[in-house]
Amino acid sequence: MSRKELLRSLKFLLFSISAGIIEITAFSLLNELTRWSYWPCYLIALVLSVLWNFTLNRRYTFQSANNVPKAMALVFLFYCVFTPASTLLGSFLADTLGWNEYLVTVLNMAANFILEYLYDRLVVFRGTIDTNALAQKKNAR
Repeated sequence: MSRKELLRSLKFLLFSISAGIIEITAFSLLNELTRWSYWPCYLIALVLSVLWNFTLNRRYTFQSANNVPKAMALVFLFYCVFTPASTLLGSFLADTLGWNEYLVTVLNMAANFILEYLYDRLVVFRGTIDTNALAQKKNAR
């Protein structure tokens, strides 16, 4: 792995941690302050973290100048698969099997981190990495 890719991975990790903080905070507030079951708390928290994570990673991690609606559509497609799968599995583990809601959410967050990095790197931003103004400015030095 090149130094550049290692730094890219570390940026993704740090932004994902910040998105994880948003997700767990939103989930905790909804889980503790409402009488909702697992899935709506998880789903709302997930959407908030995805919007945050996409925005930061597009600009700073992948430094992509690609078409935002196209990139968002590709991320939306990822979440069309990931969200139902993780929501149903999470609901089954938390509501049916009685697993701790926070443990289930952390497991979903870990799966999301790994799968989304691979998907973003290989699909969403493929061919457009390091093409935005930040990357151009850095390369001009």
